[in-house]
Amino acid sequence: FNLSVIDFCYSSTIIPKMLTSFISKTNIISHSGCMTQLFFFCFFVFSESFILSAMAYDRYVAICNPLMYTVTMSPQVCLLLLLGVYVMGFSGGIAHTGNLMNLTFCADNLINHFMCDILPLLELSCSNTFTNELVVFIVVAFGIGVPIVTIFISYALILSSILHMHSTEGRSKAFSTCSSHLIVVCLFFGSGAFMYLKPPSILPLDQGKVSSLFYTIVVPML
Repeated sequence: FNLSVIDFCYSSTIIPKMLTSFISKTNIISHSGCMTQLFFFCFFVFSESFILSAMAYDRYVAICNPLMYTVTMSPQVCLLLLLGVYVMGFSGGIAHTGNLMNLTFCADNLINHFMCDILPLLELSCSNTFTNELVVFIVVAFGIGVPIVTIFISYALILSSILHMHSTEGRSKAFSTCSSHLIVVCLFFGSGAFMYLKPPSILPLDQGKVSSLFYTIVVPML
């Protein structure tokens, strides 16, 4: 339920404004509007990352320790996990937005993107952005790295448990339980890492926009 809510809000942060920009002759956004969109974009991206890792842990408990599932994943534990998800989302949003709030923008202020994303805004700045780029890399590496490690450990334990199953039906059920989650994880983290964990000289923004479409529109739709 929370994943669906996050995906719905995540898409709503970007798609309505994007569609308006496509059909409108006044394709503009205010500085405050841009920063607001950036904050909610980062908030929901980080929340998505951490809720996918929480779901991986949930699948680990369901497959590797099914008899203790209702105790291990009690409502209290689920609430704490969700609280952690949204706290990390809020922290990521504040970190990125605060990092870009004090930049000086110049020239024609034409954003080379369909939304107010971090790298296109850094490209527009007249300030020295080395520190800002370093902060972006560290925050994104943490926001992607911690969930990926959690997911990797969970699925390593799940795979080990599946290999010890003697029932073909049990293995099939376990794989079907994890398959949709794994597909979303690969698409979301793969496209996100491809966009943000490479220097702009290696991945031009025009190509990065294609990658952005996957984790802003395709993955939430799935």
